[in-house]
Amino acid sequence: MRKGSHAYEQALDALVGILRDRALQGAEPLQYGQLSKQLQRLGHPVPAHEGPMPHLLEDASARENPDGSLPMLSALVVRQETRMPSAGFFKLARRAPYRRAGDDVELWVDELKALAAHHARR
Repeated sequence: MRKGSHAYEQALDALVGILRDRALQGAEPLQYGQLSKQLQRLGHPVPAHEGPMPHLLEDASARENPDGSLPMLSALVVRQETRMPSAGFFKLARRAPYRRAGDDVELWVDELKALAAHHARR
């Protein structure tokens, strides 16, 4: 699945939908493997830790938040071993346009709270 292809865009739409629903239900994190299984059930074979998953997560945050002013949907996806997002999330969160501050735990907890609050208002 190539970034920008029709299959990629369909998988991105599905991923955004899954994460939006999760955010609306209180922003409870889910593991990469769980997200991969949900995408598979919707007809999008996206491996949990390789291939397009990192790009899809980055694009999901950018699509929902192009100027960086809203919470990042990708904060909802965590590693099974650590129960925290991967290093890629923190790199994305610290660069433009997001520019999130704080140590990893503080940044992530703040992002989850902001996601829950933002989606509760919808």
